Amino acid sequence: MFLPVASQADGLFSLNSTLYGREWDAVGRLEIAGEAFCTGALIAPDLVLTAAHCVFDPETGERVATDEIQFLAGWRNGRAAAYRRVRRAEPHPEYDFRAASDAGRVRVDIALLELQHPIRNGTIQPFETGSRPDTGAEVGVVSYAHDRADAPSLQDLCDVISRQQGVLVMSCTVDFGSSGSPVFSFDGDAPQIVSVVSAKAEADGEAVSLGTSLAGPLSELRALIEMDTRQLTGTSLQRPGVRNDATGAKFVRP
Repeated sequence: MFLPVASQADGLFSLNSTLYGREWDAVGRLEIAGEAFCTGALIAPDLVLTAAHCVFDPETGERVATDEIQFLAGWRNGRAAAYRRVRRAEPHPEYDFRAASDAGRVRVDIALLELQHPIRNGTIQPFETGSRPDTGAEVGVVSYAHDRADAPSLQDLCDVISRQQGVLVMSCTVDFGSSGSPVFSFDGDAPQIVSVVSAKAEADGEAVSLGTSLAGPLSELRALIEMDTRQLTGTSLQRPGVRNDATGAKFVRP
């Protein structure tokens, strides 16, 4: 059972102890080419869900080699519950890293990472995914960030402010390193992932976070992963244009 937690003043609760953190070990830190990190979460023993922009080199705009990506499940205080290399990294085929930072890009800013070996140690259980939460719903985020890189933190007191064009605008606290963090709904018996953090932004002068709705994009990615012989590297697909101010937010990738 997931343990109830008390929130700190900033709404974040550190999961740096085994007692409070072990139920969240399916969330891990993604090491990217030894130079950056994102957050990801297991949704199957061999699949990690994260943000698409995490698998691109921000300097060159090129894809990061899969052998330079490592998933550190339950990383805290210098140790992980499991270490896995990545066999295949598949961003959504409509995601364009070089496109303008707008709602159209956030809508498909998800990727699936297929691990070289499944994680089946009996203690790390993949999370289920759920449907898009309604406006006003309370959600939580488990994430790493540049100022809390050695252990994940849980924020379970943020709200869905609005839903626009497949993008969730939320009051959740995110920062650099939080990209790809799972957004959870707590409505059922166990937390379900209902979105993935793509960006931090400002709306009406307030800090907000932006995430994608999983329903369509995730099912499309799952289908691609199952087609072992299909390679999408370099695929260029046209997607409908979306105004930069579609969410009323100023975009900053975390």
